[in-house]
Amino acid sequence: MQLRYSFRLHPNGPQRTALAQAFGCARVVYNDALRARETARAAGEAFPRIGDLSKLLITEAKLTEERAWLGGVSAVVLQQSLRDLDTAYRNFFDSLKGKRPRMGAPRFKSRKDNRQAVRFTANARWKITPGGDLSLPKIGDVRVKWSRSLPSVPSTVTVVKDAAGRYFASFVVETEPNETLPETDAVVGIDLGLTHFAILSDGTKIESPRFLRRAEKKLKREQCRLSRKIKGSKNRDKARIRVARAHARVADARREFHHQLSTRIIRDNQAIAVENLAVKGLARTRMAKSVHDAGWSSFLAMLEYKAARYGRGFHRIGRFEPTSQVCCNCGTMDGPKPLDIRVWQCQGCGWWLDRDINAAVNVAKAAGLAVSACRARVRPGPVPAQREEAGTHRDGQTTVVGIPAH
Repeated sequence: MQLRYSFRLHPNGPQRTALAQAFGCARVVYNDALRARETARAAGEAFPRIGDLSKLLITEAKLTEERAWLGGVSAVVLQQSLRDLDTAYRNFFDSLKGKRPRMGAPRFKSRKDNRQAVRFTANARWKITPGGDLSLPKIGDVRVKWSRSLPSVPSTVTVVKDAAGRYFASFVVETEPNETLPETDAVVGIDLGLTHFAILSDGTKIESPRFLRRAEKKLKREQCRLSRKIKGSKNRDKARIRVARAHARVADARREFHHQLSTRIIRDNQAIAVENLAVKGLARTRMAKSVHDAGWSSFLAMLEYKAARYGRGFHRIGRFEPTSQVCCNCGTMDGPKPLDIRVWQCQGCGWWLDRDINAAVNVAKAAGLAVSACRARVRPGPVPAQREEAGTHRDGQTTVVGIPAH
C-alpha cells in the first residue's frame, strides 16, 4: 500500500525564491492548459491531449519571449502540472457518472492561493544527499528536519508551501500491508461524541480536547488585528500569516491527538467497529463548530488505513442503526431519547445503562463482534425478592430459599 510521509523543510533565501518561481511557472502552465481545453469545449471540439498540450505550452512556449522564463524551472514540474489538470478533469467526469463523490469542474489557480505545491518524479533526478538534505533540480540542497526514517525508497516528492508560510516535503512510499504487530483477542466498538470525543465499548471515555474552542480567544484577537489592516499592505500580509499560523497550531495539535489515539486503539485491539456518521449533515447544524473541531472524519480515516496496514479488522455500521435506543443486555428497544438523558433504565431487564457506553457496545455487536455488555451497566436495578425467603417466621419456624417450612 502507498503511504505519504511529510517532513518540514527549511529553505534559505535563494531557495525560497527558486521555489516561488517553480510555484508560479507550474500555476501558469496549469492555467494555460485549462484555458486551452475550455476554449476547445466552447468551440465544440475534442479536448487536446496532454502530449499536444505539453508540446504547445511547454516546449514551444519556452521559445517565445512571453514564456521564456519557463526554462528557469525543471521541466518535470511543468509536466506534472499538466498531469494534475488531467487528473482533475478525470475526477470531475467520474463524479458525474457516479463513480466518486460529486465535485466541481477544474478552476483557474491564483497567485494569491494560500497553498502552493510542485511535484518532482524520479525523472527529475532529485535525491536525498548523504548529509540528509533534499537535492532538488534548479533549487539546490534544502535542509530537511527528519522526524523518522522512510520505510522504502520514495517514488515522488511534493514540495508544499502552506498558508502559514511553512514548507514541507511530502514523499509517497510503498509499504507492506501487514506489518508485524502482536495479535490480541480484544475487540472494541467506538461511539464518537462531543462531550467525550470517543467512548469505547470497554467503558473507556476519552475527553474531547476541543483545540479550536481553547484557541478561540487568540484567534479572535489576531483576526481583529487583520481586519484593521489596509488591503494590499505589507502589514496586512504579516497579520494574515499570524492568523494562518494560529490556525495551523490548532490543526497540528488535533492531528497529533488523532494519530496518538488511533495508534493506541489499533495496537490494543484486533477488530474495531465504528458508526458511519453523516458528518456533512451534522456540520450544518447549530453544533457545526464543535463538529468541525472534533474532526471525526480524519480520525476515522486514520483508523481505517492503520487497520489495513497492520492487519486489523475495521468495520463500519449503518448510520441508522438504533445504537442509543436498544439495551445491549436484553435487546429491548425503548425508543429515541433526548440528548440530555445520559443514563436510563431498561424497561426489559431493569439495568441502568450509560447512554454512550451502551451505544459503543451496540456498535460492536452490529458489526458482528462479540463484546461483553457488563461495562455498559451503570448500577443494578431493583431485584424483586423471592416469595419465600430464608429466615425466622412469626411461628418460629425456619425456611430455606424456595423450600416451604414444615
